[in-house]
Amino acid sequence: MDYKKLADLLYPNVDKTIEDYEKMYPERNLSEDAIVARFAPSPTGRMHMGNLFASFIPETFAHQTNGIFILRIEDTDDKRAIENGEDLKAYKYRIDEDPINGGSYGPYIQSQRKDIYSAFGKYLVSIGRAYPCFCSEEEISQIREIQTEKKDRIGYYGKYAKCRDLTYEEIEEKIKNGNPWVLRLKSNGDFNKKIVFKDLIKGTIEIPENDIDHVLIKSDGIPPYAFAHVVDDHLMRITHVTRDDSYISSVPYHLEIWESFGFKVPKYAHISPLNKKEGETVRKLSKRKDPEAAVSFYNERGIPEEAVKLYFATLLNSNFEEWYNQNPNSDIKEFKFTFDKMSKAGSLFDIEKLINISKTYFSRLKASNLYDKTLEYLNTYDKDFYELLKNNKEYTISVLNIEREVPRPRKDISCYSDVKKEISFMFDELFNKDNYKTLEIKKFYKPEILEDYFENVYNKEDEKQDWFNKIKEFSVKYNFCPDNKEYKLNPDKYLGNVSDICELIRVMVTGRIMSPDLYEILKLLSKESINKRINLFKEFLNN
Repeated sequence: MDYKKLADLLYPNVDKTIEDYEKMYPERNLSEDAIVARFAPSPTGRMHMGNLFASFIPETFAHQTNGIFILRIEDTDDKRAIENGEDLKAYKYRIDEDPINGGSYGPYIQSQRKDIYSAFGKYLVSIGRAYPCFCSEEEISQIREIQTEKKDRIGYYGKYAKCRDLTYEEIEEKIKNGNPWVLRLKSNGDFNKKIVFKDLIKGTIEIPENDIDHVLIKSDGIPPYAFAHVVDDHLMRITHVTRDDSYISSVPYHLEIWESFGFKVPKYAHISPLNKKEGETVRKLSKRKDPEAAVSFYNERGIPEEAVKLYFATLLNSNFEEWYNQNPNSDIKEFKFTFDKMSKAGSLFDIEKLINISKTYFSRLKASNLYDKTLEYLNTYDKDFYELLKNNKEYTISVLNIEREVPRPRKDISCYSDVKKEISFMFDELFNKDNYKTLEIKKFYKPEILEDYFENVYNKEDEKQDWFNKIKEFSVKYNFCPDNKEYKLNPDKYLGNVSDICELIRVMVTGRIMSPDLYEILKLLSKESINKRINLFKEFLNN
Protein backbone atom coordinates (compact mmCIF):
# COMPACT_ATOMS: atom_id res chain seq x y z
CA MET A 1 0.00 0.00 0.00
CA ASP A 2 1.08 3.58 -0.68
CA TYR A 3 1.03 4.81 2.92
CA LYS A 4 1.80 8.40 2.00
CA LYS A 5 -1.21 8.44 -0.28
CA LEU A 6 -3.31 6.96 2.54
CA ALA A 7 -2.06 9.66 4.92
CA ASP A 8 -3.12 12.39 2.47
CA LEU A 9 -6.53 10.73 2.10
CA LEU A 10 -7.12 10.67 5.84
CA TYR A 11 -5.63 14.09 6.60
CA PRO A 12 -6.04 16.21 3.46
CA ASN A 13 -6.00 19.50 5.38
CA VAL A 14 -2.94 18.81 7.50
CA ASP A 15 -0.08 20.70 5.90
CA LYS A 16 2.40 20.80 8.80
CA THR A 17 4.85 17.96 9.33
CA ILE A 18 6.41 16.70 12.52
CA GLU A 19 9.64 18.33 11.33
CA ASP A 20 7.81 21.67 11.36
CA TYR A 21 6.80 21.08 14.97
CA GLU A 22 10.30 20.00 15.91
CA LYS A 23 11.48 23.43 14.77
CA MET A 24 8.64 25.19 16.61
CA TYR A 25 9.52 23.37 19.85
CA PRO A 26 13.30 22.94 19.89
CA GLU A 27 15.35 21.30 22.61
CA ARG A 28 15.40 23.45 25.74
CA ASN A 29 18.53 25.37 26.60
CA LEU A 30 19.08 23.74 29.98
CA SER A 31 21.95 21.98 31.73
CA GLU A 32 22.31 18.25 31.09
CA ASP A 33 21.01 17.23 34.52
CA ALA A 34 18.06 19.65 34.54
CA ILE A 35 14.72 17.88 34.89
CA VAL A 36 11.73 19.00 32.84
CA ALA A 37 8.61 17.51 34.41
CA ARG A 38 4.90 18.08 34.30
CA PHE A 39 1.75 17.55 36.27
CA ALA A 40 -1.00 16.62 33.85
CA PRO A 41 -4.28 16.02 35.68
CA SER A 42 -7.58 15.15 34.12
CA PRO A 43 -9.95 17.98 35.04
CA THR A 44 -12.26 16.08 37.40
CA GLY A 45 -12.66 18.81 40.01
CA ARG A 46 -10.58 20.65 42.58
CA MET A 47 -7.30 19.22 43.78
CA HIS A 48 -7.19 16.61 46.54
CA MET A 49 -4.25 15.46 48.64
CA GLY A 50 -3.47 12.55 46.33
CA ASN A 51 -2.86 14.69 43.28
CA LEU A 52 -1.42 17.55 45.33
CA PHE A 53 1.25 15.07 46.45
CA ALA A 54 1.60 13.76 42.89
CA SER A 55 2.29 17.31 41.70
CA PHE A 56 4.71 17.99 44.57
CA ILE A 57 7.04 15.31 43.18
CA PRO A 58 7.71 16.70 39.67
CA GLU A 59 7.76 20.27 40.97
CA THR A 60 10.38 19.35 43.57
CA PHE A 61 12.64 17.39 41.24
CA ALA A 62 12.39 19.98 38.46
CA HIS A 63 13.32 22.94 40.60
CA GLN A 64 16.08 21.29 42.61
CA THR A 65 17.85 20.70 39.28
CA ASN A 66 17.10 24.19 37.91
CA GLY A 67 14.67 22.62 35.48
CA ILE A 68 11.11 23.37 34.39
CA PHE A 69 7.76 22.41 35.96
CA ILE A 70 4.73 22.43 33.67
CA LEU A 71 1.01 22.26 34.44
CA ARG A 72 -0.70 20.63 31.48
CA ILE A 73 -4.39 19.77 31.33
CA GLU A 74 -5.12 16.56 29.49
CA ASP A 75 -8.74 17.23 28.69
CA THR A 76 -11.00 19.87 27.23
CA ASP A 77 -12.22 21.91 30.23
CA ASP A 78 -10.60 25.35 30.54
CA LYS A 79 -12.39 26.06 33.83
CA ARG A 80 -10.83 23.05 35.51
CA ALA A 81 -7.44 24.09 34.16
CA ILE A 82 -7.78 27.38 36.01
CA GLU A 83 -8.91 25.65 39.22
CA ASN A 84 -5.98 23.25 39.21
CA GLY A 85 -3.58 26.11 38.68
CA GLU A 86 -5.13 28.09 41.53
CA ASP A 87 -4.82 25.15 43.90
CA LEU A 88 -1.15 24.61 43.06
CA LYS A 89 -0.35 28.30 43.40
CA ALA A 90 -2.16 28.45 46.75
CA TYR A 91 0.37 25.90 47.94
CA LYS A 92 3.18 28.01 46.50
CA TYR A 93 4.11 25.54 43.80
CA ARG A 94 6.24 27.35 41.26
CA ILE A 95 4.62 26.70 37.90
CA ASP A 96 6.89 27.71 35.05
CA GLU A 97 4.47 27.04 32.19
CA ASP A 98 0.70 26.52 32.32
CA PRO A 99 -2.57 27.24 30.49
CA ILE A 100 -3.04 30.59 32.22
CA ASN A 101 0.39 32.19 31.89
CA GLY A 102 1.47 30.24 28.83
CA GLY A 103 4.99 29.49 27.73
CA SER A 104 7.01 28.74 24.60
CA TYR A 105 5.92 25.09 24.42
CA GLY A 106 2.12 25.47 24.56
CA PRO A 107 -0.77 25.26 24.13
CA TYR A 108 -1.07 23.51 27.50
CA ILE A 109 -4.63 22.22 27.13
CA GLN A 110 -5.21 19.08 25.08
CA SER A 111 -8.20 20.37 23.12
CA GLN A 112 -6.09 23.21 21.76
CA ARG A 113 -3.51 20.82 20.28
CA LYS A 114 -5.72 18.96 17.79
CA ASP A 115 -3.74 20.17 14.78
CA ILE A 116 -0.54 18.88 16.36
CA TYR A 117 -2.03 15.45 17.04
CA SER A 118 -3.36 15.26 13.49
CA ALA A 119 0.10 15.98 12.05
CA PHE A 120 1.69 13.30 14.23
CA GLY A 121 -1.09 10.84 13.42
CA LYS A 122 -0.65 11.55 9.71
CA TYR A 123 3.05 10.83 10.04
CA LEU A 124 2.43 7.39 11.58
CA VAL A 125 0.01 6.57 8.76
CA SER A 126 2.61 7.67 6.18
CA ILE A 127 5.17 5.18 7.55
CA GLY A 128 2.68 2.32 7.90
CA ARG A 129 2.43 2.39 11.70
CA ALA A 130 -1.19 3.55 11.97
CA TYR A 131 -4.43 2.91 10.13
CA PRO A 132 -8.09 3.98 10.18
CA CYS A 133 -10.63 1.74 11.91
CA PHE A 134 -14.29 1.99 10.97
CA CYS A 135 -15.66 -0.51 13.50
CA SER A 136 -18.76 0.71 15.32
CA GLU A 137 -19.21 0.42 19.08
CA GLU A 138 -21.55 -2.53 18.45
CA GLU A 139 -18.85 -4.33 16.44
CA ILE A 140 -16.27 -3.70 19.18
CA SER A 141 -18.73 -5.08 21.76
CA GLN A 142 -19.27 -8.18 19.62
CA ILE A 143 -15.50 -8.73 19.45
CA ARG A 144 -15.32 -8.52 23.25
CA GLU A 145 -18.17 -11.01 23.62
CA ILE A 146 -16.43 -13.50 21.33
CA GLN A 147 -13.15 -13.07 23.20
CA THR A 148 -14.89 -13.57 26.53
CA GLU A 149 -16.62 -16.69 25.25
CA LYS A 150 -13.35 -18.12 23.92
CA LYS A 151 -11.44 -16.94 27.03
CA ASP A 152 -9.10 -14.93 24.83
CA ARG A 153 -7.50 -11.67 25.91
CA ILE A 154 -9.73 -8.67 25.46
CA GLY A 155 -8.56 -6.21 22.84
CA TYR A 156 -8.32 -5.23 19.20
CA TYR A 157 -5.41 -7.36 17.94
CA GLY A 158 -4.46 -10.13 15.55
CA LYS A 159 -7.44 -11.81 13.92
CA TYR A 160 -9.77 -9.51 15.85
CA ALA A 161 -8.32 -6.38 14.22
CA LYS A 162 -10.88 -6.33 11.41
CA CYS A 163 -9.79 -3.06 9.81
CA ARG A 164 -6.04 -3.63 9.99
CA ASP A 165 -5.76 -5.11 6.49
CA LEU A 166 -8.29 -3.04 4.60
CA THR A 167 -7.11 -2.08 1.12
CA TYR A 168 -6.68 1.51 0.07
CA GLU A 169 -9.77 1.22 -2.11
CA GLU A 170 -11.90 -0.09 0.76
CA ILE A 171 -10.71 2.72 2.99
CA GLU A 172 -11.30 5.31 0.28
CA GLU A 173 -14.86 4.13 -0.26
CA LYS A 174 -15.69 4.30 3.44
CA ILE A 175 -14.21 7.79 3.67
CA LYS A 176 -16.30 8.92 0.69
CA ASN A 177 -19.40 7.44 2.33
CA GLY A 178 -18.72 9.52 5.42
CA ASN A 179 -18.13 6.55 7.73
CA PRO A 180 -16.66 7.73 11.05
CA TRP A 181 -13.24 6.35 11.93
CA VAL A 182 -10.61 6.31 14.60
CA LEU A 183 -6.87 6.06 14.10
CA ARG A 184 -5.26 2.91 15.51
CA LEU A 185 -1.67 1.93 16.09
CA LYS A 186 -0.48 -0.92 13.88
CA SER A 187 1.33 -2.82 16.60
CA ASN A 188 4.48 -4.82 15.89
CA GLY A 189 4.48 -6.41 19.33
CA ASP A 190 4.34 -10.05 20.37
CA PHE A 191 2.45 -10.73 23.59
CA ASN A 192 4.48 -13.91 24.13
CA LYS A 193 7.67 -11.85 24.42
CA LYS A 194 8.59 -9.52 27.23
CA ILE A 195 10.09 -6.08 27.39
CA VAL A 196 12.36 -4.97 30.22
CA PHE A 197 12.41 -1.36 31.32
CA LYS A 198 13.83 0.48 34.30
CA ASP A 199 11.51 2.54 36.43
CA LEU A 200 13.18 5.18 38.62
CA ILE A 201 11.12 4.09 41.65
CA LYS A 202 10.09 0.48 41.08
CA GLY A 203 13.37 -0.65 39.55
CA THR A 204 13.61 -3.16 36.69
CA ILE A 205 10.23 -4.38 35.43
CA GLU A 206 9.47 -7.20 32.98
CA ILE A 207 6.14 -7.11 31.21
CA PRO A 208 4.67 -8.64 28.02
CA GLU A 209 5.02 -6.65 24.81
CA ASN A 210 2.01 -4.80 23.49
CA ASP A 211 0.26 -6.36 20.51
CA ILE A 212 -3.03 -4.46 20.71
CA ASP A 213 -3.89 -1.92 18.04
CA HIS A 214 -5.01 0.74 20.50
CA VAL A 215 -6.86 3.88 19.44
CA LEU A 216 -4.40 6.71 18.91
CA ILE A 217 -6.87 9.42 17.94
CA LYS A 218 -10.64 9.33 18.41
CA SER A 219 -13.14 10.29 15.74
CA ASP A 220 -13.39 13.83 17.15
CA GLY A 221 -9.66 14.37 16.63
CA ILE A 222 -8.83 14.21 20.36
CA PRO A 223 -6.42 11.45 21.37
CA PRO A 224 -6.70 9.31 24.48
CA TYR A 225 -4.01 9.75 27.13
CA ALA A 226 -1.40 7.44 25.59
CA PHE A 227 -0.89 9.16 22.25
CA ALA A 228 -1.40 12.65 23.66
CA HIS A 229 1.18 12.21 26.40
CA VAL A 230 3.80 10.90 23.97
CA VAL A 231 3.33 13.78 21.54
CA ASP A 232 3.06 16.42 24.26
CA ASP A 233 5.95 15.09 26.35
CA HIS A 234 8.17 14.95 23.30
CA LEU A 235 7.39 18.45 22.04
CA MET A 236 7.53 19.96 25.53
CA ARG A 237 10.87 18.19 25.98
CA ILE A 238 9.82 16.39 29.15
CA THR A 239 12.75 14.45 30.61
CA HIS A 240 10.99 12.68 33.50
CA VAL A 241 7.42 11.39 33.60
CA THR A 242 6.09 10.96 37.15
CA ARG A 243 2.66 9.36 37.31
CA ASP A 244 0.43 6.86 39.11
CA ASP A 245 1.65 3.27 39.09
CA SER A 246 -1.66 2.13 37.58
CA TYR A 247 -0.03 3.09 34.26
CA ILE A 248 2.68 0.43 34.53
CA SER A 249 0.61 -2.13 32.63
CA SER A 250 0.34 0.38 29.76
CA VAL A 251 4.07 1.03 29.50
CA PRO A 252 4.65 -1.48 26.66
CA TYR A 253 2.02 0.30 24.58
CA HIS A 254 3.44 3.72 25.41
CA LEU A 255 6.97 2.64 24.60
CA GLU A 256 5.79 1.30 21.27
CA ILE A 257 4.39 4.72 20.38
CA TRP A 258 7.65 6.39 21.37
CA GLU A 259 9.64 3.93 19.30
CA SER A 260 7.33 4.19 16.29
CA PHE A 261 8.29 7.87 16.08
CA GLY A 262 11.94 7.19 16.86
CA PHE A 263 11.82 9.66 19.75
CA LYS A 264 14.04 9.52 22.82
CA VAL A 265 12.02 8.00 25.65
CA PRO A 266 11.87 10.04 28.89
CA LYS A 267 12.59 8.43 32.23
CA TYR A 268 9.51 7.02 33.94
CA ALA A 269 8.84 7.14 37.69
CA HIS A 270 5.64 5.36 38.69
CA ILE A 271 4.29 6.53 42.02
CA SER A 272 2.24 4.39 44.36
CA PRO A 273 -0.93 6.15 45.56
CA LEU A 274 -1.37 7.51 49.07
CA ASN A 275 -3.09 4.88 51.19
CA LYS A 276 -5.13 4.87 54.36
CA LYS A 277 -5.33 2.17 56.99
CA GLU A 278 -8.90 1.22 57.84
CA GLY A 279 -9.02 -1.45 60.52
CA GLU A 280 -6.81 -4.25 59.29
CA THR A 281 -7.07 -3.28 55.64
CA VAL A 282 -5.20 -0.68 53.60
CA ARG A 283 -6.97 1.17 50.82
CA LYS A 284 -6.32 4.13 48.56
CA LEU A 285 -7.01 7.54 50.08
CA SER A 286 -10.42 8.58 48.74
CA LYS A 287 -11.71 12.11 48.20
CA ARG A 288 -15.25 10.73 48.55
CA LYS A 289 -14.73 8.74 51.77
CA ASP A 290 -12.02 10.69 53.59
CA PRO A 291 -12.54 14.32 54.65
CA GLU A 292 -8.79 14.73 55.09
CA ALA A 293 -8.30 13.99 51.40
CA ALA A 294 -9.83 17.34 50.41
CA VAL A 295 -7.57 20.37 50.13
CA SER A 296 -10.42 22.43 51.64
CA PHE A 297 -10.04 20.41 54.86
CA TYR A 298 -6.61 22.02 55.39
CA ASN A 299 -7.58 25.46 54.14
CA GLU A 300 -10.54 25.76 56.54
CA ARG A 301 -8.51 24.65 59.56
CA GLY A 302 -5.57 26.77 58.62
CA ILE A 303 -3.03 23.98 58.34
CA PRO A 304 -0.28 25.86 56.50
CA GLU A 305 0.86 24.86 53.05
CA GLU A 306 4.42 24.77 54.36
CA ALA A 307 3.50 22.03 56.85
CA VAL A 308 1.67 20.02 54.20
CA LYS A 309 4.72 20.20 51.95
CA LEU A 310 7.02 19.21 54.82
CA TYR A 311 4.80 16.17 55.35
CA PHE A 312 4.91 15.40 51.62
CA ALA A 313 8.70 15.58 51.84
CA THR A 314 8.69 12.82 54.49
CA LEU A 315 6.61 10.70 52.11
CA LEU A 316 8.80 11.53 49.15
CA ASN A 317 12.09 10.49 50.76
CA SER A 318 12.39 8.34 53.87
CA ASN A 319 15.48 10.18 55.10
CA PHE A 320 13.99 13.68 54.97
CA GLU A 321 12.44 13.69 58.44
CA GLU A 322 15.75 12.98 60.17
CA TRP A 323 17.42 15.73 58.14
CA TYR A 324 14.63 18.18 58.99
CA ASN A 325 14.92 17.49 62.72
CA GLN A 326 18.68 17.90 62.57
CA ASN A 327 18.48 21.12 60.54
CA PRO A 328 15.73 23.19 62.15
CA ASN A 329 16.81 26.43 60.49
CA SER A 330 17.24 25.02 56.98
CA ASP A 331 14.85 25.40 54.07
CA ILE A 332 13.30 22.32 52.50
CA LYS A 333 14.98 23.33 49.24
CA GLU A 334 18.36 22.58 50.77
CA PHE A 335 17.55 18.86 50.96
CA LYS A 336 18.52 16.73 47.97
CA PHE A 337 15.63 14.45 47.03
CA THR A 338 16.30 11.27 45.05
CA PHE A 339 14.05 8.77 43.32
CA ASP A 340 15.71 5.78 44.94
CA LYS A 341 14.49 6.88 48.39
CA MET A 342 10.86 6.82 47.31
CA SER A 343 8.52 4.10 48.55
CA LYS A 344 7.91 1.31 46.05
CA ALA A 345 4.74 0.13 47.79
CA GLY A 346 3.07 3.42 48.59
CA SER A 347 2.84 5.48 51.76
CA LEU A 348 0.18 5.53 54.43
CA PHE A 349 -1.41 8.95 54.74
CA ASP A 350 -1.16 9.75 58.44
CA ILE A 351 -3.10 12.88 59.43
CA GLU A 352 -1.73 12.73 62.98
CA LYS A 353 1.84 12.79 61.71
CA LEU A 354 1.00 15.73 59.45
CA ILE A 355 -0.42 17.59 62.46
CA ASN A 356 2.70 16.86 64.50
CA ILE A 357 4.86 18.18 61.68
CA SER A 358 2.63 21.23 61.56
CA LYS A 359 3.16 21.78 65.30
CA THR A 360 6.90 21.64 64.79
CA TYR A 361 6.62 24.08 61.90
CA PHE A 362 4.60 26.54 64.02
CA SER A 363 7.01 26.22 66.95
CA ARG A 364 9.85 27.42 64.72
CA LEU A 365 8.07 30.53 63.41
CA LYS A 366 9.00 33.94 64.72
CA ALA A 367 6.10 35.49 66.64
CA SER A 368 5.84 38.38 64.17
CA ASN A 369 5.68 35.96 61.25
CA LEU A 370 3.04 33.86 63.01
CA TYR A 371 1.06 37.03 63.66
CA ASP A 372 1.08 38.04 59.99
CA LYS A 373 0.13 34.57 58.76
CA THR A 374 -2.62 34.24 61.36
CA LEU A 375 -4.13 37.55 60.26
CA GLU A 376 -4.25 36.30 56.66
CA TYR A 377 -6.20 33.25 57.78
CA LEU A 378 -8.53 35.15 60.15
CA ASN A 379 -9.36 37.72 57.50
CA THR A 380 -11.19 34.93 55.68
CA TYR A 381 -12.45 32.73 58.50
CA ASP A 382 -12.94 34.89 61.63
CA LYS A 383 -13.42 38.61 61.00
CA ASP A 384 -14.06 39.55 64.66
CA PHE A 385 -10.90 37.95 65.98
CA TYR A 386 -9.04 39.38 63.00
CA GLU A 387 -10.06 42.91 64.03
CA LEU A 388 -9.08 42.28 67.65
CA LEU A 389 -5.59 41.09 66.75
CA LYS A 390 -5.15 43.75 64.10
CA ASN A 391 -5.88 46.47 66.66
CA ASN A 392 -3.51 44.95 69.24
CA LYS A 393 -0.51 44.07 67.12
CA GLU A 394 2.41 44.51 69.53
CA TYR A 395 0.52 42.96 72.43
CA THR A 396 -0.53 39.95 70.30
CA ILE A 397 3.03 39.40 69.08
CA SER A 398 4.21 39.42 72.70
CA VAL A 399 1.53 36.87 73.60
CA LEU A 400 2.51 34.64 70.69
CA ASN A 401 6.15 34.91 71.73
CA ILE A 402 5.57 33.28 75.14
CA GLU A 403 7.79 30.17 75.31
CA ARG A 404 8.77 30.60 71.67
CA GLU A 405 12.39 31.76 71.58
CA VAL A 406 13.61 29.01 73.92
CA PRO A 407 15.53 25.75 73.33
CA ARG A 408 12.32 23.71 73.48
CA PRO A 409 9.48 25.93 72.26
CA ARG A 410 5.86 25.07 72.90
CA LYS A 411 4.03 22.97 70.33
CA ASP A 412 0.45 23.84 71.17
CA ILE A 413 -0.49 25.30 67.76
CA SER A 414 -1.06 22.92 64.87
CA CYS A 415 -3.07 25.23 62.60
CA TYR A 416 -4.14 28.86 62.41
CA SER A 417 -7.56 28.01 63.80
CA ASP A 418 -5.78 26.89 67.00
CA VAL A 419 -4.45 30.37 67.67
CA LYS A 420 -7.74 31.70 69.00
CA LYS A 421 -8.18 28.68 71.24
CA GLU A 422 -4.65 29.03 72.62
CA ILE A 423 -4.43 32.79 73.22
CA SER A 424 -7.99 34.16 73.50
CA PHE A 425 -7.79 34.13 77.33
CA MET A 426 -5.16 36.89 77.07
CA PHE A 427 -7.77 39.36 75.78
CA ASP A 428 -10.22 40.95 78.22
CA GLU A 429 -12.72 41.31 75.37
CA LEU A 430 -12.97 37.51 75.20
CA PHE A 431 -12.56 36.68 78.89
CA ASN A 432 -15.62 36.24 81.09
CA LYS A 433 -17.06 33.96 83.76
CA ASP A 434 -17.61 31.21 81.17
CA ASN A 435 -13.84 30.73 81.03
CA TYR A 436 -14.14 28.96 84.39
CA LYS A 437 -17.18 26.81 83.72
CA THR A 438 -15.28 23.57 83.04
CA LEU A 439 -13.14 23.85 86.16
CA GLU A 440 -13.45 21.52 89.11
CA ILE A 441 -13.48 23.71 92.24
CA LYS A 442 -10.78 22.65 94.71
CA LYS A 443 -10.53 23.39 98.42
CA PHE A 444 -7.65 25.81 98.00
CA TYR A 445 -9.45 27.94 95.39
CA LYS A 446 -9.76 30.92 97.75
CA PRO A 447 -10.11 34.45 96.32
CA GLU A 448 -8.67 36.05 99.48
CA ILE A 449 -5.35 34.33 98.74
CA LEU A 450 -5.34 35.89 95.29
CA GLU A 451 -6.27 39.34 96.55
CA ASP A 452 -3.54 39.22 99.16
CA TYR A 453 -0.93 38.00 96.66
CA PHE A 454 -1.60 40.60 93.99
CA GLU A 455 -2.06 43.44 96.48
CA ASN A 456 0.97 42.80 98.66
CA VAL A 457 3.39 40.38 96.95
CA TYR A 458 3.31 40.43 93.17
CA ASN A 459 5.73 42.78 91.41
CA LYS A 460 5.80 42.82 87.62
CA GLU A 461 9.41 43.99 87.67
CA ASP A 462 10.69 40.88 89.45
CA GLU A 463 12.98 38.47 87.61
CA LYS A 464 11.53 35.01 87.20
CA GLN A 465 13.46 33.34 90.02
CA ASP A 466 12.68 36.18 92.43
CA TRP A 467 9.02 35.95 91.43
CA PHE A 468 8.90 32.24 92.21
CA ASN A 469 10.82 32.63 95.50
CA LYS A 470 8.25 35.18 96.64
CA ILE A 471 5.45 32.73 95.85
CA LYS A 472 7.20 30.09 97.94
CA GLU A 473 7.52 32.49 100.85
CA PHE A 474 3.94 33.64 100.46
CA SER A 475 2.62 30.07 100.39
CA VAL A 476 3.63 29.48 104.00
CA LYS A 477 1.23 32.18 105.18
CA TYR A 478 -1.75 30.10 104.04
CA ASN A 479 -0.32 26.74 105.11
CA PHE A 480 0.97 25.66 101.69
CA CYS A 481 4.20 23.71 101.79
CA PRO A 482 6.99 25.56 99.91
CA ASP A 483 8.87 22.33 99.27
CA ASN A 484 7.32 19.60 97.10
CA LYS A 485 9.43 16.80 98.60
CA GLU A 486 8.39 17.79 102.11
CA TYR A 487 4.78 17.95 101.03
CA LYS A 488 4.89 14.41 99.64
CA LEU A 489 6.20 13.16 102.99
CA ASN A 490 3.56 14.99 105.09
CA PRO A 491 0.62 15.96 102.88
CA ASP A 492 -1.89 16.01 105.75
CA LYS A 493 -0.03 18.85 107.48
CA TYR A 494 -0.77 21.33 104.67
CA LEU A 495 -3.60 22.80 102.67
CA GLY A 496 -1.48 22.17 99.60
CA ASN A 497 1.94 22.91 98.19
CA VAL A 498 3.57 25.72 96.26
CA SER A 499 2.44 24.16 92.98
CA ASP A 500 -1.15 24.55 94.15
CA ILE A 501 -0.61 28.25 94.78
CA CYS A 502 0.67 28.54 91.19
CA GLU A 503 -2.34 26.57 89.98
CA LEU A 504 -4.71 28.92 91.81
CA ILE A 505 -3.08 31.95 90.18
CA ARG A 506 -3.02 30.24 86.81
CA VAL A 507 -6.67 29.18 86.96
CA MET A 508 -7.79 32.66 87.96
CA VAL A 509 -5.94 34.52 85.18
CA THR A 510 -6.37 31.94 82.37
CA GLY A 511 -9.39 29.79 83.25
CA ARG A 512 -7.16 26.76 82.62
CA ILE A 513 -5.27 24.16 84.60
CA MET A 514 -2.58 24.05 81.91
CA SER A 515 -1.23 27.12 80.18
CA PRO A 516 1.96 28.63 78.79
CA ASP A 517 4.51 30.06 81.21
CA LEU A 518 2.63 31.75 84.07
CA TYR A 519 5.36 34.28 84.77
CA GLU A 520 5.24 35.52 81.15
CA ILE A 521 1.45 35.66 81.17
CA LEU A 522 1.37 37.80 84.31
CA LYS A 523 3.95 40.20 82.89
CA LEU A 524 1.72 40.87 79.89
CA LEU A 525 -1.59 41.27 81.73
CA SER A 526 -2.36 44.72 83.11
CA LYS A 527 -3.28 45.32 86.74
CA GLU A 528 -6.79 46.18 85.61
CA SER A 529 -7.07 42.85 83.76
CA ILE A 530 -5.92 40.90 86.80
CA ASN A 531 -8.34 42.71 89.12
CA LYS A 532 -11.19 42.10 86.69
CA ARG A 533 -10.38 38.40 86.66
CA ILE A 534 -10.19 38.17 90.42
CA ASN A 535 -13.72 39.57 90.60
CA LEU A 536 -14.93 37.18 87.88
CA PHE A 537 -13.33 34.28 89.74
CA LYS A 538 -15.07 35.31 92.99
CA GLU A 539 -18.41 35.37 91.15
CA PHE A 540 -17.70 31.94 89.73
CA LEU A 541 -16.88 30.48 93.18
CA ASN A 542 -19.94 32.06 94.78
CA ASN A 543 -22.43 30.69 92.22
